[in-house]
Amino acid sequence: MNRPNKITRRHVLKTTVGLTAAAAGHPFISPFCRASDAPALPVAIGKCAAYDKQVMETLQLLLDAIGGIGALVKGKSVCVKVNLTGDPRRGVAGIPANRTYHTHPDVLHATCALLGKAGAKRITIVESLLFNRPKEEVFEWAGWDLSSLKSAADNVHFEDTRNKGTGSQYATIHVPWGGYTYPAYEVNEIYAKSDVCVSIAKLKEHITAGVTLTMKNLFGVTPNSIYGSDAGSEDAHSAREPLHTRRKKPATDIQEIDPDCPRHGGYIVPRVTADLVGARPIDIAIIDGIECMQGGEGPWCRNVRPTKPGLLIVGKNPVCTDAVGMAIMGFDPTADRGTIPFKNCDNHLRLAAAVGLGSNDLSQIEIRGVPLKQALHPFDASLRTEYPEQLQKMFIR
Repeated sequence: MNRPNKITRRHVLKTTVGLTAAAAGHPFISPFCRASDAPALPVAIGKCAAYDKQVMETLQLLLDAIGGIGALVKGKSVCVKVNLTGDPRRGVAGIPANRTYHTHPDVLHATCALLGKAGAKRITIVESLLFNRPKEEVFEWAGWDLSSLKSAADNVHFEDTRNKGTGSQYATIHVPWGGYTYPAYEVNEIYAKSDVCVSIAKLKEHITAGVTLTMKNLFGVTPNSIYGSDAGSEDAHSAREPLHTRRKKPATDIQEIDPDCPRHGGYIVPRVTADLVGARPIDIAIIDGIECMQGGEGPWCRNVRPTKPGLLIVGKNPVCTDAVGMAIMGFDPTADRGTIPFKNCDNHLRLAAAVGLGSNDLSQIEIRGVPLKQALHPFDASLRTEYPEQLQKMFIR
């Protein structure tokens, strides 16, 4: 593997000169504390009852409602980060994964078509797949018609970013404020070479991060070859234990900022999420709430249930977009740790807002299209899987 120059703790400290002790010691206030200056871009909500031609029509209306994407993508290379966590062949309550917890091909097709219509030069569909199998095979397991997706726009490609993929080396993306967990991350070079990043997420909860929307979707940009439990080989494809508990070390020379931090996913995962959104900004955030699930992020969580909000949510700022998505689910996007859905974890929206990535304050976000009160689809909090008490205690320093 190609490695960047070693980033030392001294380097990180140099980037954070002037921190106050109060800011550094607060679990939610960043060293720079720019939450009051975080951008609050409009978010559009649209009704969409089924996966059919409505998806294209609704998505076009929502993109137009937030100012269109022509100026953003014309002549540009675009990566479209999807969510295929887990096994695409495993559904929920007899309903396929792409209708419950994975990116649906109709939403992806509509996204690619509209990107192409807006003038995108190259579109690359990206995901780090948890299988040491040809990417085309896994995508087909997900129910995707690859020929149809390739025809959605000119120059559509697919890249499995669990390792270098078709690239010659890894790229190092740096966290602009110095990072909560790492000052930089090594990723497949497509993420650094793309001018624009689109994140397509399902509307769903997460037992480690509270919710997993467009921001948490970027957790999957980290290659398994570096951040997986079996890291160190291009064939690695296991889950990212080093970024959950850090009991194992990632295969990188980039040093963590605070080696003495709690070894619990509820502390680490939200911080890595905020880091990654800062290092590889999301330019278009799309949440698929047409059909999804509640109770967790996949069928491995107990008590998960399918649900049909019948919605699409779109914005150009992922923090704002996820805040609206959370509100639709019946959750407070400004909630502190200890409050559902962040009962056992920090709120990554708050962490992102604290460093100026976007606002999670609904009073500052203009909602276009369907009013929020008409879009509400409260999730049943009693279905949530919680961590055992002994793991919760690990969260405290």
